[in-house]
Formats: sequence, C-alpha cells, structure tokens
Amino acid sequence: MSDSEAAKTSVAATGTPIQYQLRPVRESDLAALHELETASFSSDRLTRRRLKHWIQAPNRLFVVAESDAGQLLGYGLVLLHRGTRLARLYSIAVASSARGLGLGRALMKALEAGAAKKGRLFMRLEVAQDNAAAIKLYETQGYVAFGIYSDYYEDHRDALRMQKRIRYVPENLTSKPVPWYQQTTDFTCGPAAVMMGMAALNDSVKMSQELELDIWREATTIFMTSGHGGCHPVGLALAAARRGFKAEAWINQQGPLFVESVRTPEKKQIISVVHEQFLKSAKKEGVAVRYRELTQKNIERWLSEGAIVIVLISTYRMDYRKAPHWVTVSGIDDQCLYVHDPDPTEGEQIALDCQYLPIARTDFDKMSIFGRERLRTAVVIRDSR
Repeated sequence: MSDSEAAKTSVAATGTPIQYQLRPVRESDLAALHELETASFSSDRLTRRRLKHWIQAPNRLFVVAESDAGQLLGYGLVLLHRGTRLARLYSIAVASSARGLGLGRALMKALEAGAAKKGRLFMRLEVAQDNAAAIKLYETQGYVAFGIYSDYYEDHRDALRMQKRIRYVPENLTSKPVPWYQQTTDFTCGPAAVMMGMAALNDSVKMSQELELDIWREATTIFMTSGHGGCHPVGLALAAARRGFKAEAWINQQGPLFVESVRTPEKKQIISVVHEQFLKSAKKEGVAVRYRELTQKNIERWLSEGAIVIVLISTYRMDYRKAPHWVTVSGIDDQCLYVHDPDPTEGEQIALDCQYLPIARTDFDKMSIFGRERLRTAVVIRDSR
C-alpha cells in the first residue's frame, strides 16, 4: 500500500458525510490507536506497549483509516507468519463515530490485497462465536468457519475460526483429517509428529505426554545440536511399527545422520553407534529403509494412498535457528503443502495457526533440507489393519 490511498467519501450512521483515506500506520498514531483500542474493546485489548511493538514489527500489515480532519477512524492489523503462506487478522476496530461507512470492509479488502501481494494465500481470523454482526461481515467477504477455539477470550467466550483463500481456490486438494498435538518439550517434535500421524490413521491412538516421551526414548539420537538428542527417521519408523503400523524411512543419503550437528568426536561416535543400532533393528523387525531422494511427487502419491508422511525440515525460514524439526504433512495441492507443526514458536501463535499450515511448494523444497549434507528424510506411516 502506498503512503496514502485515494480519498473515499461515505455517509456515517448519523447521516454526516465523512471523507477518509486508508494508509499504513505511523509511529505518531500510537496515542490515537491506544484511545481507539480502549474505546472499542472491554477485554482482550492490545496494550499501548503491544501496539507500539506491532507498529515497529516487520512481520505484519498495519493499516489505519484517517478522516480528512486527521481523526483516526479505524485500523486493521494482520500478522504474517514467517516461512508460510498464512496471514492472520489479529485485530480490527472501527470508531463508533464511523460506523456505517463500510470501513470494516474497506480495511479487510486492503489487508487481503496487501497480504496477497506479500505472497500469502490464506487469511485466518478469530471472532467471538456470539458476535453475529462480525461473523456476518466476514461471511459476506468470503470467510468460511473451519473450527472453534474454546475459552479463547479473557471473558471465557469461545472463538469461531474462519479462513479465506485470498489468492487461489484449490481444485485438487489432497488432504487428510489430522488431529493436532503440541509437543511438551523442546526436543520431542518427532514423537509429536508421529503421534499425530498414528492418530490420523487410527482414532484409538490416544496422544499423551507419556506416549510422546516413550517414543522419544525409542527414537532419540542421544545428541544433536546443543541440546537433547532429536529423533532419527529410522527410530521413528520403528516406534510406529512397534505400535501396529506399517512404517518406512526414506533417506537421501547413506551413513550416520546428524553427526555434523555436534562438535566433539565422542558425541559423533555415539551418534554413529546409535545410527547403526537403528539400522540393525529395522532389518530385524522388517521396517524398510529406502535410500532414495524425497520428492513432492512421492508425498502427493503417499497422501493419495491414505498414508501419513512425517518430514524433517530446517526451521531457518520460520525462526532463523536452522534447527532440525519434524512436522506432519496433512495436505497438498498445486501451490502448497500443508503441515501440522507441533511447536507454536511465535508468541502470537495459537494451536489452530499450526494446523494445515500452508507452505508454498518452492519454499518447502528449501525448508525440507537440513545441514551441510543437505539431508532430506521422511517417515511414511500406513494403517496396517
């Protein structure tokens, strides 16, 4: 959006013509924004400090509506999640004096256009389930309800989750209902991803911290990067197979994995020993290890066959940490892969932000490589019933 848009004239509910323009937020808007926020909401308000944070933050769109007289009439704030094609409407407000101008629709249109220009394909939002007027507004703008978040607001009201595809309507989406689970430690993304996959295939699987830690103990590499060991793809495949599923590991290279993530010879040696133990167990227990290149065509085929795919990614494009991280692939179409991420890393994320998270195919190719060895690996899980 340019620093100002063409002025628009509307008639407020009072019958008074008001001319206004939409423009990007400025630091000088802080006091007026805080006043509008206080007047607009009785709870779940953005504090002055948070408003200042979002004015200065790079990963957002922040648009205000200003009258010709310089009065702030409304604002809209959208968060742009790093590494994904998802935008989230975080907050929108219109001054009581400007009701009836169509400002809400104008702000939504500007925010959607801005998010689409930045490559986002989806806009998501939350709205109080009893806020019929707001829900009607969003529905008229093309938003569709896709979930409920219980006890979301400070006053314990439930939130309706809504979504709109702002750039492309999928015609060939291959997806599978996958329950979401949030990892309970910094190092158990692999077990959390495997549990989501098993629960998607068999609803008798009960996801829990006990199961999460059991799988980690079975699949850990002992050491990885600077903290606890992560999980080996063959170890995760073995853990799924031991629980009655058919599982196989795909790895694009032979030899011990993750040894370059640690520095000391002692740790490298331990990781190598664990790697060989996993391979011996896989051979003994009939778990296939395929030394082949992982492709999106493979993933699409597996999903179409009813399998669940767990993929290792590098988190650099999401949090700049270059950490290995396991996610569960929950869908694919022409433009995106959709993943369930067990770790809400950003402070403003909530559980549903981590479900069916859209990642462009070109971005996914770059994210699904880890380390200097350019490791690509996945675990394919099928229901053996």
